[in-house]
Amino acid sequence: MRNTLCTLAFLVALTASAQTPVVSAQWLHAHLNDSDLVLLHVGEKDEYKGAHIPGARFVSLGDISVMHTETMMMLEMLSAEELRKHLEALGISDNSRIVVYFGKDWVSPSTRVLFTLDYAGLGAHASLLDGGMPAWKKAGEETTNVVPPQRIGKLSPLKINSMIVDADFVRAHLHTNGFAVVDARNASFYDGVETGQSMNEKHKTGHLPGAKSIPFTSVATESDLMLKSHAQLEELFTKAGVKPDDTVIGYCHIGQQATAMLFAARLIGHKVLLYDGSMDDWSTHKDFPTETSSK
Repeated sequence: MRNTLCTLAFLVALTASAQTPVVSAQWLHAHLNDSDLVLLHVGEKDEYKGAHIPGARFVSLGDISVMHTETMMMLEMLSAEELRKHLEALGISDNSRIVVYFGKDWVSPSTRVLFTLDYAGLGAHASLLDGGMPAWKKAGEETTNVVPPQRIGKLSPLKINSMIVDADFVRAHLHTNGFAVVDARNASFYDGVETGQSMNEKHKTGHLPGAKSIPFTSVATESDLMLKSHAQLEELFTKAGVKPDDTVIGYCHIGQQATAMLFAARLIGHKVLLYDGSMDDWSTHKDFPTETSSK
């Protein structure tokens, strides 16, 4: 990683047991055969079948979320008990050390998996492989097409973290001191140049009133999708108008892209909340406004 957080890089070098939110290919190589390691590959299924990190299990967002048939809203959190069962089916137990990585460029689906693990109370035991599969290959590490045998984990009842908020909460905190509502979509959607689309109808054009703009693509380098440095991320959030002590409320189209921005926010010390329904839900509230002017 060229621009890894300095502190995290030091900790990874210092100790093999450090449980940080981000790990390097070198760290993963050293721990690949640990008995408690659960390695999750996020990406296209055919891509996984062709080549993945040895021991990795394939995970899709459908494995850890639900679509509400009444509202047709996608990527909603499962109930605590259903989520526990789904995580166990991925081989996760109470003592698991979980590492999530993207196969090619699926950064925000990977951070959505990590956000879900944090929501489930497992965030202290879960990390992102910085740079994903490309970084693993660049480090000269081996891949395989051998799918590991299924392993069912054993989890205690989940201790859910209150990290999901609804439209009413967001609306009430749009202009509240100590909170920053941040739009993680590409700038063209924030500015109103483009309009998103749900399964039912178009989203409202523009962004939530007073929302800041930090596109999810801006938290990693464009060339190799490595996370930007601590200083670069701080500059990114400060420039957007987020204060150091703000709780960041993130939203996007359906609650996926925002998790990449929220992951970066957590790395630099912010408390984070996800408006899971995002614009898909906000657009169903006919009297909830949007703005189309730039920030």
